[in-house]
Amino acid sequence: MKRIFILADNQYITRTGVQSLLKELALADTIVEASSRMELIKKLAAYPDAVVLLDYTLFDISLSQMLNMKQRYPQSLCLLFSDELSGYFIRQVLQSGQQFGIVMKTDTKPDMVAALSQAVNGEIYLCDMALQILHEAVPPLPAYSKLTASERLVLHEIAIGKTTKEIACEQNLSFHTINTHRKNIFRKLEINNLHEATKYAFRAGIIDMTEYYI
Repeated sequence: MKRIFILADNQYITRTGVQSLLKELALADTIVEASSRMELIKKLAAYPDAVVLLDYTLFDISLSQMLNMKQRYPQSLCLLFSDELSGYFIRQVLQSGQQFGIVMKTDTKPDMVAALSQAVNGEIYLCDMALQILHEAVPPLPAYSKLTASERLVLHEIAIGKTTKEIACEQNLSFHTINTHRKNIFRKLEINNLHEATKYAFRAGIIDMTEYYI
């Protein structure tokens, strides 16, 4: 049995590796790529029963947009494939009632083979980390107090829409330094992308709607 695969991953090396594995396993009837949320929606409109391999962390999509998309195309199967996903996010996805598989980029080749093979058959694959998180007690939301003063400033700037390059220029710091702060913020707050950073900033009172729309 073969399925159409949509690769929604903005890392060239990952796309190349996945395509190679799909060809090796002879699982794909067709492989197409999507580099943005709108492009992914167009691909799903053309292939509503496709398997979507999505790197949520690096893709321009929020959790609610992803869930709405899956609800709109219920015959599709979405396999989340990322370097790192927070436990809070994984729990939300698995409790959404939608069909989402999860495999990490740090997992082994047999894990990836199992995830792809099960997806082709319409089955959900959950890696060991996802299964462990699913059965753990629900932890409290990460505290803003975990951040250093510099990280709080960077989170504020990120949340109002500034790029890493813009923040570095305004603070007279290197791009590398701001990028390191950003990675630390995501890790400490257990968030995965800019959408979640902005949502957290609203919830924590770091920014308000007036400031966001300036």
